[in-house]
Amino acid sequence: MTAAAGPPAPEWWRDAVFYQVYVRSFADGNGDGVGDLIGVRSRLPYLAELGVDALWITPFYPSPMADHGYDVADPRDVEPVFGDLAGFDALLTDAHALGLRVTIDLVPNHSSHDHEWFRAALAAGPGSPERARYLFRDGRGPDGAEPPNNWPSVFGGPAWTRVPDGQWYLHIFAPEQPDLNFANPEVVADLEETMRFWLDRGVDGFRIDVAHGMAKPEGLPDMVPMDDTGLLADHGPGDHRFDQDGVHVVHRRIRTVLDRYPGTMAVGEVWVSDDVRLAQYLRDDELQLAFNFKLLTAEWDADALRAAVVDSLAAVAGTPAPACWVLSNHDRPRHVTRYGGGELGLRRARAAALLQLALPGAAYLYNGDELGMPDVDLPDAVLQDPIWERSGRTERGRDACRIPVPWSGSAPPYGFSSTPGTWLPMPDGWAGLTAEAQSADPGSMQSLYRTALGLRRGSGLFEGDGLEWLPSPDGCLAFRRPGGLACLVNLSAAAVPLPEGEVLLASDDVAGGTLPPDAAVWLRA
Repeated sequence: MTAAAGPPAPEWWRDAVFYQVYVRSFADGNGDGVGDLIGVRSRLPYLAELGVDALWITPFYPSPMADHGYDVADPRDVEPVFGDLAGFDALLTDAHALGLRVTIDLVPNHSSHDHEWFRAALAAGPGSPERARYLFRDGRGPDGAEPPNNWPSVFGGPAWTRVPDGQWYLHIFAPEQPDLNFANPEVVADLEETMRFWLDRGVDGFRIDVAHGMAKPEGLPDMVPMDDTGLLADHGPGDHRFDQDGVHVVHRRIRTVLDRYPGTMAVGEVWVSDDVRLAQYLRDDELQLAFNFKLLTAEWDADALRAAVVDSLAAVAGTPAPACWVLSNHDRPRHVTRYGGGELGLRRARAAALLQLALPGAAYLYNGDELGMPDVDLPDAVLQDPIWERSGRTERGRDACRIPVPWSGSAPPYGFSSTPGTWLPMPDGWAGLTAEAQSADPGSMQSLYRTALGLRRGSGLFEGDGLEWLPSPDGCLAFRRPGGLACLVNLSAAAVPLPEGEVLLASDDVAGGTLPPDAAVWLRA
């Protein structure tokens, strides 16, 4: 039932640490090699002990899985591979009992080609109300055999597919993901119904997929040709596929629904690099949070990381929203791998964890971040990401960062499943990476995260929305939070002296009074 009106709910998300659960790869509860809601539910005590505040669960809705769940056939039910509605309700109840809030993915930009609406659109024919829910157009050229415009799909190839009666439909992603027409009131109303369905069940909010999509310019004109039109690219106003002014109308409708459920929120996946444009999504009647991916895309370099922090804070400075920090997710190479891989990448990832969690605002962890999981170099034969096929097998896609989480044991599947045939293969040599092995090691990545999250939650040192940059040696970053926390990150090639203050936590050994290269430390200033 809808939450009753009352005093304003606290904005719990402003400094929350969210944990992204990629359902297929988190925990398999029924032994078929694919993660599911039973598996997620069984690991909730682990997440509560780790010290996160909230979950973001990736799509678990009925889907033919052309894009592993981001092609939604029914947004108000559960895919049988993942469980059922009763199982979701039980997960939600258990999470709330453990003090964990639960947010879920909302995928408004497109549906699956198996959605009842799209099947009806194909059957109804040109000019029908059923087709008006999508973006069907006649082709160009004397016989309409050319796509209606020059837009590319972010997964490779054209963004248009022709149907047997000669018309074409728009799909910014895979052909199995036709774009919905948000100029159609019926489409907006259906999105609102989906939100109410899950909010009435008790979810605490949404992560909005492709939150800079939805709106398309009138007439669907050709876009400026670009060298890189792929996933997660931002090319500004010349790219008509994204960040059109009309998208803000949709976000205001989304916010109107959320405001009827006090204490709920939405975070947007907004791949917009311009600070002014990003801030528009964070106006007081739109999103509560928007991912700022500059920390995720920055090189391991003091100047680059400082610029990422400065820009991210500047982007939200004139908005009601806090900053929102991300190091890895299911669409990008894991930061252990990005930072060099092996022991070097792991050492840098430990330091990056303390940097991310020391910053003001919300933070998002990706499942396995707390274990130091790297990307895995998979053989061609097992790749499943649609990018691989759509690119003519020239781009390997995102499977490498989606390997199942290792929980226990010394060989695959490491407690993820009761079957070794996991949906993506797990490598040998991960015995020391498992959650079980790391829980018993006070020097492990998991222990570092657990300690850091405990300090962040239980100490007033992290209070305040801003930070003050402090003088630091070349190749280092140093800042202080208003509550008194100081953070020093050494990205140089040499050890540097520790600043004055009580050491609270360090990513490496600081017993000698110096901070080693590729390390970070928290101090009570």
